[in-house]
Amino acid sequence: MMKLFEDDYSIKANRLKFYRTKAWRMKRKEILERDGYECVHCKANGEFTIYEQREDGRKLLEIDHIKEIETHPHLKLDSNNLQTLCIRCHNKKHDRFQSKKNEWYMNDERW
Repeated sequence: MMKLFEDDYSIKANRLKFYRTKAWRMKRKEILERDGYECVHCKANGEFTIYEQREDGRKLLEIDHIKEIETHPHLKLDSNNLQTLCIRCHNKKHDRFQSKKNEWYMNDERW
């Protein structure tokens, strides 16, 4: 029964556990090499974002699951479901950390 919960990638702890495995580290390296250590979205738009590790240990490029691991766990190590993205493109894809404009000043009721 415990194995059932370990395969449930809707649980963040299980995803984090998977991302620490040797199989993931090896697949990550393979995808970085395949994509030439470049963000595929930036490259498609004529931009250039390459692999770099910052002083704080964070990496500029990430490996993205095209079909999310939460909904398609059987594709978690499928090379055709993985792509190299820079942090900016990865966050944009998942609509994370996008600044929301404060439009309070545009409300007619305020005046």
